[in-house]
Amino acid sequence: MKVGIIGLGYVGLPLAVAFAEAGHEVAGVDVSERVVEGVNAGRSQVEDVPGQRLAGLAGSLSASTDPAVLGDCEAVLICVPTPLANQREPDLSYIADAGRALAAVLRTGQLVVLESTTYPGTTRERLQPILEESGLAAGRDFQLAFSPERIDPGRTDHTIRSTPKVVGGLTERCRERAVEVYSEICDEVVVVSSPEAAEMTKLLENIFRSVNIALVNELSVLCERMGIDVWEVIDAAATKPYGFMRFEPGPGMGGHCLPVDPFYLAFKAREYDFPAEFVELAGKVNQQQPHYCVERVVRALNGVGKPARDSRVLLLGVAYKGGVGDMRESPALKIAHMLRELGAEVAYHDPHVAEVAELGLASVALDEELGSCDVACVITAHPSLDYERVVAEAPLVVDFRGATRGIVADNLIRL
Repeated sequence: MKVGIIGLGYVGLPLAVAFAEAGHEVAGVDVSERVVEGVNAGRSQVEDVPGQRLAGLAGSLSASTDPAVLGDCEAVLICVPTPLANQREPDLSYIADAGRALAAVLRTGQLVVLESTTYPGTTRERLQPILEESGLAAGRDFQLAFSPERIDPGRTDHTIRSTPKVVGGLTERCRERAVEVYSEICDEVVVVSSPEAAEMTKLLENIFRSVNIALVNELSVLCERMGIDVWEVIDAAATKPYGFMRFEPGPGMGGHCLPVDPFYLAFKAREYDFPAEFVELAGKVNQQQPHYCVERVVRALNGVGKPARDSRVLLLGVAYKGGVGDMRESPALKIAHMLRELGAEVAYHDPHVAEVAELGLASVALDEELGSCDVACVITAHPSLDYERVVAEAPLVVDFRGATRGIVADNLIRL
């Protein structure tokens, strides 16, 4: 089988590799010449796909900027970004562009699957009409389905193979064909009744997390005012063997899904005159968390007689989660910008992120910075960092991730 992948980023490239390693020919398409050249040269821009692994697939995986290579594929998976526009409304332009490019080469018998996270109705209402500009009808001439990506960067315990794959097709035949294709790389395929059900499934998964993270973020603020250690409370609550799932507070949400998905559903809900207030509130609470963290840094500095202006603040970790270098929607960026607006001098150390162009900064060595900064802030809990050393050498530490639990020191403040 020949499989086409549109978009060779964090979602598309692992899928391309999975199909190639399963013995299929894969044609990848991306608008970036740099990405295409890298894939063809065996260089990976995705952390979960080592270059050595990619290079070993040179005979079965190729990349191009020309969508014409999709014309002879049996299945084409669309894995393009779905960011938010300026007003926190969905930007489906990447899906539309991919659909138009595919429509120009679409042929009878092909399966098209959208994997990009979006609101219910996108596959049927937005993508299908674009594809049918080819003159072919979805469900009759070609098959159309939605299957949400479930990739969590940096994880090795849950892979594409071991994570159940949800599939919703436009028709019964569409579902059957999508199941046939994904069964080649997934041990379990979960079938739902429609693309809309599959689209809503992905939103529920991530909004569930967003709401619960918002809850513990709010509780962390309240606990601080009440003089209660929120981490002690979470640890104690997590001992209950039923009815409780552990979530932890932090400096805000990052990544390609959690900060975006609540607003996708809220946007669609307005079409039905339904204000998704609970969903939107969770998104807003999490968006405000970086502001609260900056306030805590300012108060910590004031506590030792220093203003934020001209203080040197060392951010420990700028990736959105520990163990990876993924910067998408990282709260560290917002925190850094706000600290700079207050006149602080910002530096960062991150073993996974060498440079941050948006900040004009490069990662600094701990040996140079721990003793010379005014405050070190734990933004990302990278497991490779020695937090006992951080607390011992930095004059002041503010931990927003609970990475220093178990350490007691006068210069340590935890969220």
